[in-house]
Amino acid sequence: MVKHYRPPGKKKEGNAAKFVIRSQALKQLQISLPLFRKLCILKGVTPREPKKKFKGTHQTYYHVKDISFLHHEPLVEIHRAIRVHERKIKKAEAKKNHERANRLREKTPKPKIDRIIRQRYPRFVDALGELDDCLTMVHLFAALPASESKKIDVECVHKCRRLAHEWQAFISRTHKLRKTFVSVKGIYYQAEVEGQMITWLTPHSLQQVVSDDVDIVTMLNFLQLYEPLLSFVNFRLYHSINLKYPPILDPRLEALAADLYALSRYVSTNTGLSVVNSETSQVESEQLETKQREAESGNETSELRLAQLQHQLPSNEPGALMHLVEEVTGEDDEDLDTKECKNLFKNVKFFLSREVPRESLLFVIPAFGGIVSWEGEGAPFGESDQSITHQIVDREAQGHRFLSRDYVQPQWVFDCVNARIILPTDNYLVGRIPPPHLSPFINYDEEGAYIPDYAKTIKQLQAAARKEVVPLPGVGNEDLEDPQNLLVEGIIGRAEANEAAQRKQKMMILERQYHDDLKKELKGVTFTSAGSKETSEAVQTGVSATNVEENPGDDMGKIMMSRKKRKLLEAMQISNKRKQAQIDIIKHRKKKIDEAQS
Repeated sequence: MVKHYRPPGKKKEGNAAKFVIRSQALKQLQISLPLFRKLCILKGVTPREPKKKFKGTHQTYYHVKDISFLHHEPLVEIHRAIRVHERKIKKAEAKKNHERANRLREKTPKPKIDRIIRQRYPRFVDALGELDDCLTMVHLFAALPASESKKIDVECVHKCRRLAHEWQAFISRTHKLRKTFVSVKGIYYQAEVEGQMITWLTPHSLQQVVSDDVDIVTMLNFLQLYEPLLSFVNFRLYHSINLKYPPILDPRLEALAADLYALSRYVSTNTGLSVVNSETSQVESEQLETKQREAESGNETSELRLAQLQHQLPSNEPGALMHLVEEVTGEDDEDLDTKECKNLFKNVKFFLSREVPRESLLFVIPAFGGIVSWEGEGAPFGESDQSITHQIVDREAQGHRFLSRDYVQPQWVFDCVNARIILPTDNYLVGRIPPPHLSPFINYDEEGAYIPDYAKTIKQLQAAARKEVVPLPGVGNEDLEDPQNLLVEGIIGRAEANEAAQRKQKMMILERQYHDDLKKELKGVTFTSAGSKETSEAVQTGVSATNVEENPGDDMGKIMMSRKKRKLLEAMQISNKRKQAQIDIIKHRKKKIDEAQS
């Protein structure tokens, strides 16, 4: 029977049938490249890497199912309708029919992202797991200046700022913050919400300059997805603690106040829980409510734009929103970490000078149970309050100094938060060079890791706070295990020292027998555990012989491995050598610095 061959180009097989390049995808969808990028960002479609790139290595490949998934997306039809609507507006402007053009602009169809968020995050835990980039992007745009040339609208900046403040208010008042680190890029935060660790980066409170090298259009596409996502998350979190969302704020005071968000009224009518500012009287709340009605009737957009141009919009300060969720969680629902964070600054009262990063400290200090005020309007208490225990300053020139409080640098707060203890303030006094700011995201307990000197000091202070006995720097564990040393230091009595010495002697005998048995086993000699009596020198020689004879065993084991496992082992060894080389470089630099200082 004659075999029929398939004519070339009639049917695709293998990778050619599973993947398409970007130009083919654009031709199938009949859309432009910017719209295709936007759809991929909103729907979560990412390029793929096929095993065999049949169109060349310079092409971008997508899966056929992803493209067919986009082909039936309603957003495609909505954007086509938007494009048709823009043509009508352009035609009306060309005919100088401005009334029709304005009417068409008001009726421009807007795409809704709610359905896409429901599809991408069917569970709330899924949304929390991918909230890192969302929070970083929202905090970034909250700090950017509005620019028409960059297509950054003032309403977009204001909305991002509001979402960021609502998130910070929830994290701070429910004591979910766990770590913080100040770097050159910005300030890193890590919070634990419903078992999910969420890490985000906030820029410093400085004037941000948007570079021309940054693709703002792509970032705005991501922001179009992240804004409703964070709104849904805040809605769910606020309702989980029986609070109404969104909170009612006075937009006029919010735009014109330089130091604090103005809280008008926040009452949860459904649950009967009313959370308002404890220091605001009923008369003031009624006045704020009337101002709220007046602000809603006015043109808020022009006021916001004027405030943005005059740099009067408040910084990333969740000050007023802190009172919204105050004391909303019960102590029975709190875990050990939350209780520890809640009581860190329990009896500490802070006052912030005007030169310190106020927006960050207003977020961190209440998250760990502290009371904080600042210099300016709307502050809960003034600088002359005698109950203040710590004043955060960052300049040496101070007018009047109070002897009842400590003047420390802002780094002391962040180091106390990461160490979970109140550190001594001697090294953080004004005018002194503070100790190195260690990252809490590095695990110094790993085997072979480089441990800075200040990390060892913090470990000693943590052990002292927990009343544990740990070796001091330069003292090994064997010194603490020696009963004579413990007796001399007065840690244990003489009777306990004698019992500990007897137990240690028995353990040494058993250890010698164990090493002797290992030595005979490697030599292939039959033995009994009762007949092994060696001196300490013989034990040491036996251990060295064991180490010498282990290397051929490792080589034999590597030979018996499969190729895949052997390559994996070699990659692990290369990675360990690379880490050790970095540790050696750090130690060498530390040695040079010590020699230069001495």
